[in-house]
Amino acid sequence: MHLSFISTRGQAGLDAPSVTVEVHLSAGLPAFQVVGLGDSSSREIRSRVRAALISSHLKWPDFNITVNLTPAERVTPGTRFDLPIAMGLLVASQQLPRDAIEGREFIGELGLDGCLKPSRGALAAVLAAAQTGKTLCLAMEGSPHMANVEGSRLIAAPDLLSLCALLKADDPQLVSPQPTCPADTCDYPDLSQIRGQPLLYRALELAAAGGHHLLMSGSPGVGKTLAASVLPGLLPPIAPATQWEMWLIRDLVGLSRVSGPTFRAPHHSSSIAALMGGTAKALPGEISMAHGGVLFLDELTEFPRAVLNQLRQPLESGEITVTRAEHQHCYPARFQLVAAMNPCPCGLADNEDGSCRCSPDMIRRYRQGASGPLMDRIDLHVKLSKPCPEALLSTATTDNRSARLRERVAVTRERQLSRQGCLNRDLAGDNIVEVCALSTATRAGLIKALAALDVSARNAHRRLRVARTLADMAGEERVSMSHINTALSFREAPQGVGAM
Repeated sequence: MHLSFISTRGQAGLDAPSVTVEVHLSAGLPAFQVVGLGDSSSREIRSRVRAALISSHLKWPDFNITVNLTPAERVTPGTRFDLPIAMGLLVASQQLPRDAIEGREFIGELGLDGCLKPSRGALAAVLAAAQTGKTLCLAMEGSPHMANVEGSRLIAAPDLLSLCALLKADDPQLVSPQPTCPADTCDYPDLSQIRGQPLLYRALELAAAGGHHLLMSGSPGVGKTLAASVLPGLLPPIAPATQWEMWLIRDLVGLSRVSGPTFRAPHHSSSIAALMGGTAKALPGEISMAHGGVLFLDELTEFPRAVLNQLRQPLESGEITVTRAEHQHCYPARFQLVAAMNPCPCGLADNEDGSCRCSPDMIRRYRQGASGPLMDRIDLHVKLSKPCPEALLSTATTDNRSARLRERVAVTRERQLSRQGCLNRDLAGDNIVEVCALSTATRAGLIKALAALDVSARNAHRRLRVARTLADMAGEERVSMSHINTALSFREAPQGVGAM
């Protein structure tokens, strides 16, 4: 019977649903048609697969060929089905025994010379195949890293002919796992490069210890961009579950795998689709690629207001749902936001020499670029000033090294996770007061301060979260009034920012 069934995997966000490729060869004029795809897509698949078979010294079946991908709702046009279609043709034309495909799945793109190329989203297919106990056949490139998936069984080959030879063997050799090497770890600037900014040191440690979002305001050249790039190097190792989510996202968008917190810095001209996710396939955006790491928005007020407002929901929930006409996928987006802005369009409003020539109306419109609700979700607001020349030329001390601070941050975070199971940034409103363990006097002082400042409920809860982190950094069980006063001092945004 000229009929074969090949198991493969589709792509739906970070998932890889099971798809079956059905290949039928019948008598009649030679033809090739993929059911459910247009003529142009069918011709593209036929051209690639036919050239790959002939280049691999295999025979192209001279039959009326019908290919069906089922279930149809899980199928998205692409090159990931080249290999399973080719295997289906070989089995249906009896060039490959049927037992060669039993218990195995196939995914990959074919080159015209018969080489196997990796497909985006292959890591999700490896995870899904491992969960079902299937062996996955794929391209050689990147397979040693994917073999680290627990329970995975991978057969990799550089080309189609080599894969056929492996499948005919009684016991094909599986891909051996390759451990993460130091080259896979991102290298970020050291904290010692920041000179003469003690307030910035404190803010970075506080942001890293509690996972708090940070806004820096100051004249150009005071160190905002450097500070943002230093922060990922202060974060402790990422939890394994979060690390795998990061790798799945990077594999889906075609980025290489890295270990440790990532750092994403999209340009202020980025669209909503680029930042939040989109395109016709509903791919993840910058906020998802920053999952587990830092998202740096330089020149915050230069971003379109509509783009910034899209950040409000992911900052609270830690995920984003990208919806398009035919696709709807949910991606993780638990990132740490670091934003930077100048005090005015020219950046010289804070200078005492009166060099700024921006009018008050220009400054007001510039600072209104970021909405109040968004600013309400940023825990730490820091106003930076120029360091003195002596500090810039001073010698770095060992106390201000990223490695030393990262150790303290790891201890502080471990204290939070053991107490409440999450970072202070993610504390729910019902648990914040209980975790802070406020005394009667401290509670009364906090109520008086909040009434004087006239802050929102969200703002009040965020200040309590920062105070809890300050107490954890000091190793204290209770949040005192000194912690609250420090937390309140980190929440004063530049005048006019967030106004409606």
